[in-house]
Amino acid sequence: MRRDKVTVLPDKPHIEYEKRLWADGFQVVAGLDEAGRGAWAGPVFAAAVVLPNDERICSLLSGVRDSKRMTALQRCRWQDCIKSASVAWAVGSADNTEIDELGIVPATCLAMRRAIENINNPPRYLLVDYLNISDCSAPQLSIPKGDCQSLSIAAASVLAKVSRDAFMAQMDEQYPGYGFAQHKGYGTALHIARLAQIGPCAIHRMTFRPLSAGVL
Repeated sequence: MRRDKVTVLPDKPHIEYEKRLWADGFQVVAGLDEAGRGAWAGPVFAAAVVLPNDERICSLLSGVRDSKRMTALQRCRWQDCIKSASVAWAVGSADNTEIDELGIVPATCLAMRRAIENINNPPRYLLVDYLNISDCSAPQLSIPKGDCQSLSIAAASVLAKVSRDAFMAQMDEQYPGYGFAQHKGYGTALHIARLAQIGPCAIHRMTFRPLSAGVL
């Protein structure tokens, strides 16, 4: 399928893409999204969510949006609703060494493939936020701003974000001093200051600037 051109984004994600695929006979449709693609440290996470072929899912998940449009508290509150209302869901990741070795886009695709492999009900069609997943046999549709349009993708964005934030909070305990619990590995002023003071640790992405430039 070709990428759809985005004109005006809806107020909240819908299931129009899913409904078209259900009508075409694809009963198991997974939405996929990632979290942590632009961070300087830690893995990139991806989630896959299969929603039921039921109009009521929009009401059940009425508060789910693109994870970036939700607060941390809202994401945590809605993740349990997503998990209980979904037909299936799973999370995958690719760590910083894989990101440095493969590059961020291939590593993100790897995390998405792992999420698909982890799902207990193999999807027959994939709705993906912007990316095309390489080395994937299932047909897929890449949707620009998909997390604002498809409820499946928005739900996946929430699970990926909550999972990665929890992981980075654990890394804050393992590698104290960087503030990972606050900035989650992104390039904030705090992160820059701590890198200048103590240098990178084992979970930093050394191919990402400014780490790769050696200016910290």
